[in-house]
Amino acid sequence: MNACADEAAVAARTSPPRIVTERGQREVFCGLTGIIWLHRKLQDAFFLVVGSRTCAHLIQSAAGVMIFAEPRFATAIIGERDLAGLADANAELDRVVSELLARRPDTRLLFLVGSCPSEVIKLDLSRAAQRLSRQFMPRVRVLNYSGSGIETTFTQGEDACLAALVNELPELAAAAPKSLLIVGTLADVIEDQFRRLFAALGIERVDFLPPRRATELPAVGANTRFLLAQPFLADTARALEARGARRIAAPFPLGVEGTTLWFEAAAREWQIDAAHAHSVTAAASERAARALERHRPRLAGKSIFFFPDSQLEVPLARFLARELSMRLIEVGTPYLHREHLAEELALLPAATQITEGQHVDRQLDRCRAAQPDLAVCGLGLANPLEAEGIVTKWSIEFVFTPIQGYEQAADLAELCARPLIRQSLLAV
Repeated sequence: MNACADEAAVAARTSPPRIVTERGQREVFCGLTGIIWLHRKLQDAFFLVVGSRTCAHLIQSAAGVMIFAEPRFATAIIGERDLAGLADANAELDRVVSELLARRPDTRLLFLVGSCPSEVIKLDLSRAAQRLSRQFMPRVRVLNYSGSGIETTFTQGEDACLAALVNELPELAAAAPKSLLIVGTLADVIEDQFRRLFAALGIERVDFLPPRRATELPAVGANTRFLLAQPFLADTARALEARGARRIAAPFPLGVEGTTLWFEAAAREWQIDAAHAHSVTAAASERAARALERHRPRLAGKSIFFFPDSQLEVPLARFLARELSMRLIEVGTPYLHREHLAEELALLPAATQITEGQHVDRQLDRCRAAQPDLAVCGLGLANPLEAEGIVTKWSIEFVFTPIQGYEQAADLAELCARPLIRQSLLAV
């Protein structure tokens, strides 16, 4: 696996990815959507969006119907009186929060989530969070972050949330042994798998951000090393580095290759013998590689076009090109953090076309001209493209679905194979 990575890096130096920056009309979800997966992970947290009925409808539509439990998110509706300045928005917010916490006494962490409407009327949620924290601490900690579409795109809501949480992490004692922090929301089943593999490697102190419970916030300091599990956490990484933590450079744990290199990067930081690291990951790696072979006939040689949406596009493109032999026409991404994605960029096929940002009309024209076998895009573009005969995959599914790690590699491949299977069944 390392030999492949080295060969790709040599090829990239001679013919690196072509990176084009575009600015224009965008087609993306706002950062409020991140609440959907964040509230599932943080089991004693509640997310209160301060926004309009449109914000409430967006979150409810994205979340689907919650049948078995009351969701841990809601919207404090900003009405006409608030917009007109006829009501004291802060007094109303305090009332709503008091009622909410009385109704949900299990809440230990409350996020006030900013939206476009709350920012338009200049409601200072940072000051409101401080005021409410003083009122409800130590039982409930109140934080705030912005999920506004003015400031954030789809996955940046998670970045803003975790960056706000970093400031609340306890300080790791200077004499404490080195600890590993995995950063990015992961499904519990994946977290459990990763814990077992890190333990087998011999890395004993492993924490996850976000944790499952707000009462289990990990300590962070100069002896903290962190691995990013998601590529869209630039602000969170910056906040951790300001606390003294150091990032371990690695590709992201998507597919067999990415997951192996991710674990090997941690092993090198802990000076673990490479042969031991290989012995720990070999069985899972081989099992995942065999599972991927079921999807290769459907995907190998097929062309794929990525519209910018989730910031997962570059790692996904690397996985699909190198492990399933798909052809990359264009890899669009809302933002390209060159430092965090350096290892991914080095693994992409030579001269891959990468577009940072979006001018949606121009990108649509390029997609139509290329006629890819599959286009990965946001919900707003999927139906129009399907109507034109272009098979699509919603990028949001790659965030909602557990795809990291060895055991999920075949599930990740299946997400891309499924629309092609559907097309073949519908073909007459």
